[in-house]
Amino acid sequence: MGVYEELFRSSVEDPERFWLDAAEGIDWHVAPTRALDDSRPPFYRWFPDGELNVCHNALDRHVDAGRGDQPALIHDSPVTQSQRTFTYRELRDEVAAFAGVLAGLGVGVGDRVVVYLPMVPEAAIAMLACARIGAVHSVVFGGFAPKELAVRIDDAAPKVIVSASCGIEGKRVIEYKPLLDKAIELASHEPERCVILQRPQVEAAMGERDVDWASAVAGATPADCVPVKATDPLYVLYTSGTTGKPKGVVRDCGGYAVALNWSMPNVYAVGPGETIFTASDVGWVVGHSYIVYAPLLAGATSVLYEGKPVGTPDAGQFWRVVAEHGVKSLFTAPTAFRAIKKEDPNGEYAKKYDLSSLRYLFLAGERLDPETYRWAAELLEIPVIDHWWQTETGWPIVANPAGIELLPVKPGSPTTPLPGWDVQVLDGNGKPVEAGTDGAIVVKLPMPPGSLPTLWNDDERFLNSYMEAFEGYYLTGDGGRIDEDGYVYVMGRTDDVINVAGHRLSTGGMEEALASHPDVAECAVIGVADSMKGQVPRGFVVLKAGVERDEDELRAELVQLVRDQIGAVASLKDVAVVAALPKTRSGKILRKTMRGIADGVDEPVPGTIDDASVLDALRPVLRRD
Repeated sequence: MGVYEELFRSSVEDPERFWLDAAEGIDWHVAPTRALDDSRPPFYRWFPDGELNVCHNALDRHVDAGRGDQPALIHDSPVTQSQRTFTYRELRDEVAAFAGVLAGLGVGVGDRVVVYLPMVPEAAIAMLACARIGAVHSVVFGGFAPKELAVRIDDAAPKVIVSASCGIEGKRVIEYKPLLDKAIELASHEPERCVILQRPQVEAAMGERDVDWASAVAGATPADCVPVKATDPLYVLYTSGTTGKPKGVVRDCGGYAVALNWSMPNVYAVGPGETIFTASDVGWVVGHSYIVYAPLLAGATSVLYEGKPVGTPDAGQFWRVVAEHGVKSLFTAPTAFRAIKKEDPNGEYAKKYDLSSLRYLFLAGERLDPETYRWAAELLEIPVIDHWWQTETGWPIVANPAGIELLPVKPGSPTTPLPGWDVQVLDGNGKPVEAGTDGAIVVKLPMPPGSLPTLWNDDERFLNSYMEAFEGYYLTGDGGRIDEDGYVYVMGRTDDVINVAGHRLSTGGMEEALASHPDVAECAVIGVADSMKGQVPRGFVVLKAGVERDEDELRAELVQLVRDQIGAVASLKDVAVVAALPKTRSGKILRKTMRGIADGVDEPVPGTIDDASVLDALRPVLRRD
């Protein structure tokens, strides 16, 4: 039995012992005597009798251990052409000072603070300051539309909102203060105070409830860490693309700290003093977990990057960051690599930098198509690790565990479930399917520490959304299969499975075929309503930079590719070449929105959209105007 298999088996057979052992990796104010409280399923609680402070574990304990001069956070901002490094001691002091600001504004244990900031160090400082005094932070992606921000303000009911005068999106400066003021005007709940970080690019007009960040910090009394229960909430994070009442994923303090601390050396192979560059945003779960909390819990150095994979100013910025900061593990979304591949198909930029420090590339956030996997693996000649997880889970469910042992790679699969995650595939009746058969991907309860215990102020919706479809299982909402070797294949959201004349087909499989064409940079396949067949697939492809093709000729090649790889039953005949695909800011393609427009439904545009003009340009194609 391999090391991974032994660990996985022990985590499933004796989770109590496995996670109590893992809990020894962090500092406790009151050490837990038991791992799991399973007295009220499916509302499981981890380390119910433990007390700790997550900020202490992320900062103070490393300073106390004599490593205060080690870099903790590097802010790298090509959009402002600036860099700033914080040692663990400097970051602790900044966080303690801002925690003092919040405490002085009346924020205490259990109070909520909405953080509406761009990718600046102050975003991480604000999050950690909340954790320091036992407050609950709710980070809303900087630059979110006022309506989307307003519904989150109403749901979280914050005492204080922390924001900035502006953010920088590519070459555009976006003023935040007018957006924030409008959101507060739209919201029913009114915060008592707003702390505003003035950035040099724009000076925000200050109102009566507004507090200047710099002035407040200069006069603050630093706050000490406040121990809280392991089961107390650390943060609320709203799932992207939500319309109507948002879905606030609750993250607890103890389980999350233990799981993330365990994941850094075991999954990402990053330990104290080593550097991880997670190219995401603190508005998403990836940014919470692997820009801020996990690297600092592990005593590593984390790069917080303010820029894009391309265009700020070029497709070589990720390689520059790796080279300049000695990055060991790089973690981003497949869409970022598709953007780099589109701009620089031969990887010329990568050849300009010394990438010898880079040992692993991790990709997650959406399905990694085999073509992008192959391109990255050949370019970098290091392990490229696809892994799968969700906002709700807080850390990876399925991954190739680089720090335990690297398992053989199967392109198209994020490999096998990590310790603690009992992943299964069920049919419509809740029965396990045979190996290699598609179905609903679920996780047998209880889920491990770090996963959501419930939704914010909405236990009923937690049950309806995740727990009621199959009793005893968490419904991931993704479909796929597990092969005879235990490898998981995630083929997309279950609503991306289409029914063509009685045949259930995965759009993910068709996308895989289209992406394998040498001229295609990225693609999407959606199922649209059809009076004869129920649904038919439609494909949309974006070509690599510099490629010019006759569209009819290319369409014929793509249709044949799908037929060859999936079979005639796929019946994909409709493929359009488009300039760009509409995406959320985290890089997910808005397939549901595209599908609605194609079906003639007046589909609301999610507040998470990155560039609404892309959808406007695509609308006539979708509707065949």
